[in-house]
Parts: sequence; C-alpha cells; structure tokens
Amino acid sequence: MKIWSLLPSATEIVCALGAGDELTGITHECDYPPEVTGKPRVTVSYIDSAQPSRAIDDQVTSHFQTGRQLYGIDEERLALDPPDLIITQDLCPVCAVSPSDFQSHMQATSCRAQTICLNPNFLEDMLDGVMEIGEAIGRAVQAVEFVDSLQDRIAVLRSAVDGSPRPRTLCLEWLDPPMPGGHWVPQMVAHAGGESQPIAPGEPSRKVPWTELRGFRPEVIVLMPCGFGMERAARESEVLRTLHGWDDTPAVRSGEVYAVDGNAHFSRPGPRLVDGIEVLAHILHPDRVAAPPAGSMLQLPREP
Repeated sequence: MKIWSLLPSATEIVCALGAGDELTGITHECDYPPEVTGKPRVTVSYIDSAQPSRAIDDQVTSHFQTGRQLYGIDEERLALDPPDLIITQDLCPVCAVSPSDFQSHMQATSCRAQTICLNPNFLEDMLDGVMEIGEAIGRAVQAVEFVDSLQDRIAVLRSAVDGSPRPRTLCLEWLDPPMPGGHWVPQMVAHAGGESQPIAPGEPSRKVPWTELRGFRPEVIVLMPCGFGMERAARESEVLRTLHGWDDTPAVRSGEVYAVDGNAHFSRPGPRLVDGIEVLAHILHPDRVAAPPAGSMLQLPREP
C-alpha cells in the first residue's frame, strides 16, 4: 500500500504500527521518527516560520483574510505516483492541509485514493485515530496493542499523582499573542495532576487577554508554542516579560516557568502526547514522577 500522510502525527502513528516503509509522501514538517527523513516531501508552507511569534500570527491572519492557502501540494507527484491512502485532518487549518483544499488537488490529478480525515479534540480521539489508521492499513491487531500500551502509561501517571495537590497550571500554546492550550492539552494537565484554565477540554485554543490569564493566578506556567521546540520556546519567552503583571504571577515569582518541546509532545495529536503527560507530571509533581529524558523540559531562570 502507498500511503500519503499529510500530518506529522499520522506519520508517527503509521511508523509506530510498523508500516513506515509504505509511506510514499509526507509533509514538510514530518521529522519523527528519524527514519522518515528520506521520504518524499509532498507539502510546502507559504508561511515564514522563522519569524517571531507575532509576525507568524500576522502572516496567518493575512492569508485567511485574503483567502490564500497556507500550504501547497506536489500535484505532479500526486498525478505520477498516486497513493492508495491519504491521511489528512479537519481540525485546524493552520496546522496542516485541510480536506477542502486537498480535494481540489485530487480533482485536478484525478486521484481516487481512499482518504482518512482525522478530527481529534480529546486524547480519546487520538487513540481512536490510531485504531482507524490501523484498520485502514491492515494492522488492526498492532493498533489495539499499541493503544493498550498508551492507556497503561496514562493509568500509571494518574495513579502516581492521585491525591496530591493540583497546582493551577497555565499552558501557553502561543506566546505573542498569548493563547492557552486547548483541545487535548487540558486533559493532559488533568492526567498529570494539575488544574488547567481557562480552556475546557476539547475546546480549541484561542486568543485570551493577558488580564484574564493573569487573573487565574497560575502557580505553574508551561510554554509549549505550536511548532516550536524547547529551545525556541525559551528564546521567545522574552516577549512575556513585557506583559503587565507578568513578574507578579505566582509561577514567575516562584520560578515555576518551564519551556517544553511543543512540537514533539503537545501540538501534534499523536502517540507522543503520552510523553507530554509524563513531562507535565514531573513538572507538577517531581516528588512522585521520575524526570523525563534529558532535553524534554527546561526550567527558566527566576526573574531577578
């Protein structure tokens, strides 16, 4: 079977189920597992992601306002070597190619591939997506075993933090403007033993005035900008120091501000969300949960 994955998370799922060799097209963002490095890249971004957070947000807003697409597709490859299965998403037009945009490319190339459209809002949806992909690629048994292993890891964490205080936790999915984590992130915080505000589980992230976020009085702040690694999140955190009252938040005063790898463990609705829960659980309850692998988190220096 020839598979095109238009989602980094789907690429991870396909490989986790042992079908990485069947991937004949992946996105420009797919970087895990390492063996996908040489796979054909069939998407391109029209957004300059090297710009600072505010500039990226401005670019995205401008594209939406003018009706321009954020991503392009390699139509030539789609026509010359069409896949049997295409995995896409209908969750966030900023994160990946939308089904409506890709439909025009399929029509232009007369592609008749089967399409799976994932729409995960909760952690359970991610696990269901593993099962759906497993069924589609003939690896249903592997999918069941893999999902069971992920659920077991989550259960271990929930047990470890059970009965402990639940720190007020603010996860920032974007820094400028500030956007608290939505969809599955509030669930991740809950499983890790924290209290997440102001986005409810399953709801999308949105721009929230800093005055409202400050009023939550977070005891822990976790920076997980979508698409950024840990080091870049830490670098761009400087913009937060300009927010009125930033220095007075309990988390900043106590030095409980962390940068994590949003790109790997929080933004992508794939198996490594469980790794993200493990990272959060250690941040929130280091006395109960062992430290994650080196390079998973960075505690920012306390404000002078």
